[in-house]
Amino acid sequence: MNPALAMSIALALHVFAAVIWVGGMFFAHQILRPVAATQLEPPQRQALWVGVFSRFFPWVWVAIAVLFATGYWMIFGFYDGFGSVRPYVHTMHALALVMTGIYLYVFFAPYQGLKKAVAAQAWPDGKKHIDRIRTMVGINTIIGLLTIAVGAGGKYMS
Repeated sequence: MNPALAMSIALALHVFAAVIWVGGMFFAHQILRPVAATQLEPPQRQALWVGVFSRFFPWVWVAIAVLFATGYWMIFGFYDGFGSVRPYVHTMHALALVMTGIYLYVFFAPYQGLKKAVAAQAWPDGKKHIDRIRTMVGINTIIGLLTIAVGAGGKYMS
């Protein structure tokens, strides 16, 4: 395959995955959450979030896989490894590792707790898990937007 075409494909897939993950978090945190909080009672709101996450989180798993696969493909396939890339690439990589760690925590801890709380109709427990998810998704959204800014503008910095 033509190297320029391969790089274009890798970069496009990388950007699509970032848009899906970060855009989804931004929408959920800044748009859906405030509306749900004013329109729904806790039982309905918690059930809504279980449904939303059950549809969004599989996309996040795919996005993470695509981001790392295409990122490493570009780093090792076009730039001969981490020693040959500019500092902004190292920054994006570090931020991606932090974001992935936060996502893994959200998925395996508070999200699982939220599902159990909703199934048991334990609304106070569900609220604790929702509050933890909201905080962590807010943090991850900020980190994701920062990562996008670094990716978009990093190569123009010294």
